[in-house]
Amino acid sequence: MSARMHLSPAHHAHPRSPGEEQFALAADLLSLLGDRTRLTLLHALTAGEADVTTLTEACGAARPAVSQHLARLRLAGLVRTRKEGRRVIYSLPHGHVLRLVEEALKTADHRLTEDDR
Repeated sequence: MSARMHLSPAHHAHPRSPGEEQFALAADLLSLLGDRTRLTLLHALTAGEADVTTLTEACGAARPAVSQHLARLRLAGLVRTRKEGRRVIYSLPHGHVLRLVEEALKTADHRLTEDDR
C-alpha cells in the first residue's frame, strides 16, 4: 500500500501547500466577507439569482450602497452578472462561495449556541 492511500480526500483536492499568493488572495476574499452588508447579499444569493431591487430589500441597505457592494463582490469574482433586458441579474459563480457563506453562518450560530449555555 502506498502512503498516498492514507491521505484524506481533502488532501487530494490540494496536493501542495498554498503559496504566498494563495494566502494573500484568500485573505482578501475573506476580508470582503467581513462586511455585514456584503455577507447578507451573498447569503441572499444562496437562494438563487436576484436583481438589485430584490437584493436591496433583502439586506435593508440603500440602493446605491448595495450597488457599490455588488460591484466590489463582482470585481473579486464572488458574484457574477448577466443582463436580462435592462436589469442586471446577480448570482453566485460556484458552490465554493455558497459553502463559504454557509460555513461562516454555521460557525456564528455555533458560537451563539455555546454562549447561551
